[in-house]
This record gives sequence, C-alpha cells and structure tokens, in this order.
Amino acid sequence: MTYKESFIKFMANSGVLKFGEFTLKSGRVAPYFINCGNYKTGKQLAKLGEYYAECIHEHNLQPEILFGPAYKGIPLSVAACTGLYNKFGYDCSYCFDRKEVKDHGEGGMFVGQELKDGDKVVIIDDVMTSGKALREVLPKLTSAAKIDVVGMVITMDRAEKGLNTTKSAVQDVHDEFGINVYSIVNINDVIDALENGIIPGAEYVDKMKEYRKTYGVD
Repeated sequence: MTYKESFIKFMANSGVLKFGEFTLKSGRVAPYFINCGNYKTGKQLAKLGEYYAECIHEHNLQPEILFGPAYKGIPLSVAACTGLYNKFGYDCSYCFDRKEVKDHGEGGMFVGQELKDGDKVVIIDDVMTSGKALREVLPKLTSAAKIDVVGMVITMDRAEKGLNTTKSAVQDVHDEFGINVYSIVNINDVIDALENGIIPGAEYVDKMKEYRKTYGVD
C-alpha cells in the first residue's frame, strides 16, 4: 500500500473522510465530505504529521519553518514538524499567527519561531476551498519579513472549480501568488481507493465520478 492509499484509509478510519450526501457551503451537493476537525487524539495527530512529512519529503521542499494559520493550521503545523523529525530526522521550526495582536508581555502577531529575511517557509493547512486562509495570512507573513514561501501543503485537493471561475482554488493560488500547493492526496486518489477496495464505499464510485465530471478541473 502506498502512503497515499494508507492516508486515505487513515482518513476514513478516523471519520474525517465520509461518503453520503452533503450540502457544501457553496450550495453544491457532494457525495463526500472532509472534516479534519475529527482528528482528536494524540495517536491520530502523530500519524497525520507523518503523512504531511511524507508529502514534504516527496517534493523536496526543505523548509526552515512550517507555518500554520490560526486556528486549524496550528496543530497541523506542530504535527507536521514533529513528523518530519520522527520520520526523516529533519529538524525545522514551527510558527503560527494570532487572530489578534497580543498587546502585553512580548506582544506580537506570531507564536513560535521568529520570522526573518530569507527564511524558507512552508504553509500547512487542511483542505483548500477558496484560498481565503492563504490570502489572509500571506500579507501578515510578508510584512513580518522577506520570507520565501517555498510551498503550501494540504491534506487533500478537491480539484474542484470555484463558483465564479473555471479554475480550482489551488490553481488560483498559483496564478495569483506563484505558490505551489501540494496535497497529500487528491480526489482522483480517493476514487481509485474506492475502486481498488482500499476503503469501503464502492457504491459511491459512480456518484464521485459524476461530481468530478460536473465540477472538477484538470
């Protein structure tokens, strides 16, 4: 089993990847749903961090800092940072932002490793829907220092066009900011896993393919 297949099985077993009928925020009715909030235990986070580490290692990103946008990105960046060290012996730092600037003590917008000019940063998040999280944090990061965002890593690329565009959020982010977004898996990987019996739910394959045909991008 590849690490991608293993990750899909992990998501399903953790209750993060579900199949059925789900009305999304966009109003679309999807045959699957991803809820990364269902990672709740230390064991799950430790394993999740290893999958992020696999993706970072596969694409040879070599970050100095993993940045997690508040709030969901905070535990994800810490897990990924730990996973990189435990699995590959690669030691890097983590950093996350506050929703409000701290006005007492040391103050500031960020927690963790201080950003400085030239730092190679990888942004860690869950599922990119519209790119809103990146658009919110990127000005904060670039105003703090002249960093080099060498990539963004997410758990899954839905490869789905936006409401007012024929491009996906991942494609939009690359076109707008020049940032490559890497996903541990994508929707095609999930369909393959269903077809190959990696996870239960073969009865949803046709619906997954139809949804992909209607809303998907290449």
